[in-house]
Amino acid sequence: MVRLSPSRPVLSRPVLSSSIRLRSTVLTLAILGFLAEESLHAYELRRRLSELMGHNRPVSDGALYPALNRLREAGLLSRHAEPGGGAPQRQMLELTEAGRAELLRRLAEPKQSEITNGGEFFVLLAFLGQLPEPAARATVLRRRLAFLTAPAGFFSANGKPQRIKDTEDPYRRGMLVVARAAQLAERAWLEEMLESLPAA
Repeated sequence: MVRLSPSRPVLSRPVLSSSIRLRSTVLTLAILGFLAEESLHAYELRRRLSELMGHNRPVSDGALYPALNRLREAGLLSRHAEPGGGAPQRQMLELTEAGRAELLRRLAEPKQSEITNGGEFFVLLAFLGQLPEPAARATVLRRRLAFLTAPAGFFSANGKPQRIKDTEDPYRRGMLVVARAAQLAERAWLEEMLESLPAA
């Protein structure tokens, strides 16, 4: 009998929106990343966040505004009014120096879930270019590559990962085929990038 395996999947699963702690961590990283690029008003920030993370679920006001308030209270971002050009003033959000330092720390020292979870890793990857040191970027990419090259599978039978050719269910076979193709493509890209970056 085939059962779901607790082992690491071949293709990392997306961010679990049901986990508030996990989601707020990724949301915080994305907020810091976008504000490091430029000052934004909350509406535009939410639009960009939804474009980046919305494959799971659009970012709601109920998630965004409490996160922004926590970051302001922590001194990581500030807010100032800007004329709206005939419209009411807009509240612009801007990253502080402490916020920029926190972003760089998070990028250089990602949590293990930000390496192993596909959705979280892609959020990290969206801002990894902001790390000034190429060797630091290479370290993060090496961690992801090491994760992808370790043996794993979505399903197991009798304690062994199930192979594509042994999977009778066509939909599960489809999962494995798509996951393998995505994994191979990502590994090839990682190896290419690492060749262009200096070792740590």
